[in-house]
Amino acid sequence: MPADSSNSSLEPIVGAREAPQGPDAGLQGPAFGPAQGPIPASGPSASCGVGDIGTIGSPLPSLAGQILPSPFFLAPVAGYSDAAFRSICFELGAGICYTEMVSAEALVRNNRKTEVLMEKSEAETRYAIQLFGANPDSLAKAAERASRLNPLAIDLNCGCPVPKIVKSGAGSALLRNPKLLGEIVKAMVGASPVPITVKIRKGWDEASVNYRETALAAVEAGATAVTLHGRTRAQGYSGSADWAAIADLAALLASAGIPVFGSGDAFDAESSLKMLLTTGVRGVMIARGAMGNPFVFAQAKALWLGKAYDEPTPALIAEIATRHLSRAAQFMGEDTACREYRKHFCAYSKGLPGGADLRNRAVRCSSLREFFEIIGSVTKIVLNN
Repeated sequence: MPADSSNSSLEPIVGAREAPQGPDAGLQGPAFGPAQGPIPASGPSASCGVGDIGTIGSPLPSLAGQILPSPFFLAPVAGYSDAAFRSICFELGAGICYTEMVSAEALVRNNRKTEVLMEKSEAETRYAIQLFGANPDSLAKAAERASRLNPLAIDLNCGCPVPKIVKSGAGSALLRNPKLLGEIVKAMVGASPVPITVKIRKGWDEASVNYRETALAAVEAGATAVTLHGRTRAQGYSGSADWAAIADLAALLASAGIPVFGSGDAFDAESSLKMLLTTGVRGVMIARGAMGNPFVFAQAKALWLGKAYDEPTPALIAEIATRHLSRAAQFMGEDTACREYRKHFCAYSKGLPGGADLRNRAVRCSSLREFFEIIGSVTKIVLNN
């Protein structure tokens, strides 16, 4: 198994796939000048409603007063953004990684399973903790508790569309009550020495688009950054994210010095860069695009710097998959790690020759030995094809 301290895996994915060039590329080379012409239409629809307002290699983003090394972040994803996966994404170039959402109510009740969600690897030198809830007092106590772990920021989830969360008044339900949202943020700011940020959606549905109102309520209460997912709660994760709304909010809050981060339809390096350049956000949260592809962070940063990148080789995928599973076992124990890792391996093996057979075997794995055997066969299968 590769040593945790190894960073050798980063280099092979930067080099061969060329950054878009020419008059239609929207990118310049090492001079890092302003974008010219349209951004390549990969990922979401090119008609996002805004012009090319970003710059290749533009100043690095900051969060809570700290300069981040990249404008591409791992989003908080329930069931995925655990300590092991975050550390892999961090080593492969993510500017910062967010924990999966943590229940404020469970945290103040000292729930051990909840506390585990906030653990991090030594390799992850900075991270953000995301909390959810609907009670200002509970969220204030939870924020103070979370601040003891020294995250760079504590984020309030105001966007989760899952019915169970919404019925409790948390997540996207807060979009329908900007006043309560502001009260929660104010309480969290008052209790935590760590800066408070928020993640919101465009609105509850298309008839009640209110991202401006909810963002301003949060900022007026003391939030230091806002992430906007360009979908409504009614959309869930279907349809397309509205990048015009993201661009509008970025422009609105720019004069106040509040960074806006974008979320939604950043599925690969090209679409992540496109969001950054066409919306004016200071950072892009990558969620589903990172599942099975933590290499996306280095790839996106390479394009942002006007460089090229290689697709990861099967050998590199196997190396990272092994490192990921090994770390998961350290945090969760072998049994839990193997159960949780099944979905990760299915994502890692997507698109590989023989991938379907590998996934059929993986869903029955219950030990590290069985998983390592399957991961070890990845390179052999590809070579035989």
